[in-house]
Amino acid sequence: MLQKFKQYLIKEKNYSPLTVKAYLRDIENFRAFLQTKSFTVVQNQDVRAWIASMSNKGMSEKTINRKVASLKSFYKFLLKTGTISNNPLQHISGLKVSKKIPLPFSTDEMTNLFEQNIFDESYEGFRDKALIGLLYYTGIRRAELIHIREQDIDFHKKELKVLGKRNKERIIPLLSNVIEYLNAYRQAKIEFFNNEQTDAYFFLTRRGKKMYEMLVYRIINSYLSRVSLKHKKSPHILRHTFATHLLNNGADLNSIKELLGHSSLAATQVYTHSSIMELKKIYQKAHPRSRK
Repeated sequence: MLQKFKQYLIKEKNYSPLTVKAYLRDIENFRAFLQTKSFTVVQNQDVRAWIASMSNKGMSEKTINRKVASLKSFYKFLLKTGTISNNPLQHISGLKVSKKIPLPFSTDEMTNLFEQNIFDESYEGFRDKALIGLLYYTGIRRAELIHIREQDIDFHKKELKVLGKRNKERIIPLLSNVIEYLNAYRQAKIEFFNNEQTDAYFFLTRRGKKMYEMLVYRIINSYLSRVSLKHKKSPHILRHTFATHLLNNGADLNSIKELLGHSSLAATQVYTHSSIMELKKIYQKAHPRSRK
């Protein structure tokens, strides 16, 4: 049943391997909750009990809604294939999510990160600077960064090719600064591995293997902790910072949408909040009557 659903997500929905993995993980989580009960006899109250159990464990509304969305897709598939005749999630609604706008890093924090000799001149130092630099200078997702291959970077044209959600490919321009970081890392990688054949992916662990999500998170958290006191330091905050800084410097929303790889403008508009807050500060400082 799950294997057929997996093939459906890959072949018909054209979902990325990471998305498919997340869907199956969520459904396995529900199966563990059901214990011996079969998927085909699940009722509305079973789903509600599962949601309640996740909430009691302290999971965020956003995480719970994502898991429920995975389950809804699964049961729609079971209904479509005739495996079940009634959908137990038909009347299940998502939990109300409190809007928490992530606080981006300031331009001073990012300047300090790249100009205070925080990165040492080792393989990992060059790699980490290139990795963080690429996330900040392009706004790409963590999953997109991990899957970058050597041939995806055109150093001559200063362009990066990434494969986004639903295998949507986009080309992102690269500024000279990040090209410098990438070139330095590429040279360090050649020397560190003695020019031996390594994994085809661009960013590698010390063992020559593809980077993994938790390692990317740890790298960002470690370095940003040296220049920022902000509580949240993650790859997504760097993506948010990229968009916010572009907005603050006059970039239009449609251009940012294309760079981020969003399918709709609504997804990009969340980043305007920080830009508006910055505008309010400037307005209050600049207006002659602001202190009256």
